[in-house]
Amino acid sequence: MIRDRAAGPELTEDELIAAYAVADRSVPRLRANFVTSLDGAVTVNGLSGGLSSKDDQNMLGRLRMLADAVLVGAGTLRAEGYGGLRLGAKRRAWRVEHGLPENPTLTAVSARLDLPADSPMFTDAPTRAIVITCAASPAGQREALAEVADVLVCGEEAVDLRAAVAALGERGLKQILCEGGPHLLGSLTDADLVDELCLTVSPLLAGPGARRITDGLGSTDARQLPLLHILSTDDNFLFLRHGRDTHPDALPAAAAGQASSVGGAD
Repeated sequence: MIRDRAAGPELTEDELIAAYAVADRSVPRLRANFVTSLDGAVTVNGLSGGLSSKDDQNMLGRLRMLADAVLVGAGTLRAEGYGGLRLGAKRRAWRVEHGLPENPTLTAVSARLDLPADSPMFTDAPTRAIVITCAASPAGQREALAEVADVLVCGEEAVDLRAAVAALGERGLKQILCEGGPHLLGSLTDADLVDELCLTVSPLLAGPGARRITDGLGSTDARQLPLLHILSTDDNFLFLRHGRDTHPDALPAAAAGQASSVGGAD
């Protein structure tokens, strides 16, 4: 059960979808989605599942439903055991009703291409996956992956994420959802490509040792990312949505008012 703030009314499915819809899908937008503990951990025992909940998993499904492409780093794909990216029947039906393909396109990012071509993420994909790499990646592995996915070479020694996002846009994949991991989010932030962050805050203290949601070697300057809304659940999870710009008309009434007041304060 998800509410508009702690004491607010329960939101319907249509209201939740509207809360995360964008005003114009033709405008490219990269949205990142992460779950974190109260003390900033991105995993428990090495996986994000220990921080999650049923409401969080349902929220992930909504965000995938609204995306054209789901962008994931190779390390996260391996650690989380991704299979073919297939939405549930109701979410597929919603997409078709709104003129979208049944499923978003799984897009893997890997400079080394340490991704087996016989992985279910490729062989069980309802939509042919995309692999984004660089020219320095192993040529033999590029050829093997090209049998099961579209391989895009963006950059020479490292993946050029700006070129990658542009290439996805040229394919009509303008609404991109990044699901991790921390190194990919850090690189996207360093390239100033993150337009929005949807952050689930789990009511847990994970303790020392876990990674943060962002990682890498970049020297990125701090950036403002205004708060768009806060939603909460009866089991004390928070859903924060921060973005470069606000579209109050796309939010539930109470959340829209909150977004406006926060944006004005910034």
